[in-house]
Amino acid sequence: MSRGLNKVMVIGHLGKDPEMRYTPSGRPVTTFTLAVTRTWNSADGERHTETEWFNVVSWGNLAEICKQYLTKGQQVYVEGRLQTRRWEDKEGQKHTSVEIVASEMMMLGDRREATQAGDEASAGPETEPAAAEDEFPF
Repeated sequence: MSRGLNKVMVIGHLGKDPEMRYTPSGRPVTTFTLAVTRTWNSADGERHTETEWFNVVSWGNLAEICKQYLTKGQQVYVEGRLQTRRWEDKEGQKHTSVEIVASEMMMLGDRREATQAGDEASAGPETEPAAAEDEFPF
């Protein structure tokens, strides 16, 4: 049996607030960018950091939820599929864009950090403090 698989899962931070539009038929579509940073040590022990930016598109009910609840800098999990779009501009130049078409989204950072802050106040010094927000270039 020969089947294909096109599935993407990323966790990252929003580069800007989501933008929502409507198709001519009235269907909502929301787009946003997601920065995913990875860090590694080279063989000589030098630390490297690299950030990859993804364009994310959500449709329908998920589009409305993304627009309503997501904000710049927020950490989210996005699951979906990769889609390549090709078009030609007014000057005849050909363009290609690869984007994630989201099927699921889960907010990670804000709610968890608020819960940790409440837990720290009641649990005492044994809990770890929340990560500093200064790590992310937003």
